[in-house]
Amino acid sequence: MPDEERVDPLEPFRQVASLPRDVLVLSVAMFAFSLAFQMTGRYVPEYLRVLGAGAGVIGLYGSLGNLIGALYPYPGGALSDRLGSRRALTAFGVCSALGFLLWLLAPALGPLSLGALALPVWTWLFVGLLLTQAWKSFGLGATFAVVKQRTAPGELAAGFASTETFRRVGFLLGPLLAAGLLAFAVDFETGFQWVLAVAVAVAVVGTLVQHVYYDASGDSIGKPFEGVGQVLADLRALPAELRPLLVADVLVRFANGMAYVFFVVVVTEHLDVGVRALGVSLSPAAFFGVLLGVEMLVALVAMLPVSRLAERVGLKPVITLGFAVYALFPVMLINAPADAWVLVALFAFSGLRFAGLPAHKAMIVGPAAADEGGRVTGSYYLVRNVIGIPSAALGGAIYAGDPVLAFTLASAVGVCGVVYYALRGVEFDAYAG
Repeated sequence: MPDEERVDPLEPFRQVASLPRDVLVLSVAMFAFSLAFQMTGRYVPEYLRVLGAGAGVIGLYGSLGNLIGALYPYPGGALSDRLGSRRALTAFGVCSALGFLLWLLAPALGPLSLGALALPVWTWLFVGLLLTQAWKSFGLGATFAVVKQRTAPGELAAGFASTETFRRVGFLLGPLLAAGLLAFAVDFETGFQWVLAVAVAVAVVGTLVQHVYYDASGDSIGKPFEGVGQVLADLRALPAELRPLLVADVLVRFANGMAYVFFVVVVTEHLDVGVRALGVSLSPAAFFGVLLGVEMLVALVAMLPVSRLAERVGLKPVITLGFAVYALFPVMLINAPADAWVLVALFAFSGLRFAGLPAHKAMIVGPAAADEGGRVTGSYYLVRNVIGIPSAALGGAIYAGDPVLAFTLASAVGVCGVVYYALRGVEFDAYAG
């Protein structure tokens, strides 16, 4: 294979390391918070269950996460404009660290009292969720805009693969670290307390690093938020290529939202699969962390080669593949036998959905004008996330009665999105031919 066509697995890290210092510092902070989120977030549904919450409550928790993902970015951006990037990043980091701390202290705090009303102890996890997600509210549109400004149109997928690879190393290490801690704990609650303590420390370190080393002197301040009219104008101005992508993405992500928060519950309770290997016995909860590590390892290995493949075959086929993995995984998981190696294979298959993510991001921001990448990205995700808000609550209501039906319906909705995009999706010009 000629040198110019050989895929270098270290290329994403070299590209990130060559970025200006402020962007590199943000990448380090992104790694830290990704590590903290992935150590904890995928386990919170099981934490809720252990603290006495039922499937309906777990579904509502997932929908609250969807609501936060939809509504935080706009006010987060407005606050950043008012405070400046450095102070806003610090404030968001402190809020996230406090959220992890609240999750850690929840059992000790006991029921939440509101006058004469005593809410269950798991209510603190809902309050903590409002805080833990704060840091993520800043970076979505800005990250897309920076990559677009620094990357040639025909190499956007590879550009996103660089930043995604760096961030998803945290996604890989977080669940594995959690699995290690859970493996040595006497029970899930104790082990997860250890995990949360580490997450608090990592979030504090990430906040300090970005506050001390981030140089915001070169930042440009965006125009102030102009109200709902601005949002509507941005939505009407979405490039034509994004409309079929958005419709399909809404269906696929709604389907994923119906099942996502229950993946850990399926492994730990529905299938109840642990494993013993090399003299180490892993509980189902610890084994779930290993499965997440397998999933992310496949994503990291495949992300750059698949992005380079997109330069040959176009973005649309790669995006369609990613959508198909999203759609099929729930029905495959809920019908899987209680066999550890089958689950390893299934989560390895699930990792392929992340391999298509750089191409997906390139399709979102690629057609936008050079100075409108952030606004286009924000508008796109606003629509997708708002429509997806009730997905987890709906999935939870169905799961409470019939887990197999809930996951099967989720896959059916996702397949509709895959078929729609295969028929109506439009290729980005820079990748056509």
